[in-house]
Amino acid sequence: MTWLYLIGAGIFEMIGVSMINEWIQKRVVWPLFMIAAGFGASFFLLSLAMQTLPMGTAYAVWTGIGAAGSALFGMLWYKEPANTGRLISIAVILASVVGLKLIAP
Repeated sequence: MTWLYLIGAGIFEMIGVSMINEWIQKRVVWPLFMIAAGFGASFFLLSLAMQTLPMGTAYAVWTGIGAAGSALFGMLWYKEPANTGRLISIAVILASVVGLKLIAP
């Protein structure tokens, strides 16, 4: 269950970050509520995961999921550049997240 909390926390972090982008681009109010909800849920789920995972592992996985996921979402939704170097870098982040999962206590 701990890893599901952590994956959920990363997904909600991606939602929060993407809503910051929505707010910057459109300047409407609704993304502000989604920012608060996304980051609130993310921190809550991260705190649940940290009850059993070491802080360093939990934080590294959380930021890795958020960083890689947000970059991919930006490429797909906001048409940000998807060059080879960027895709390789995202793959390295995801491989590191998997590695941390495999060696976690």
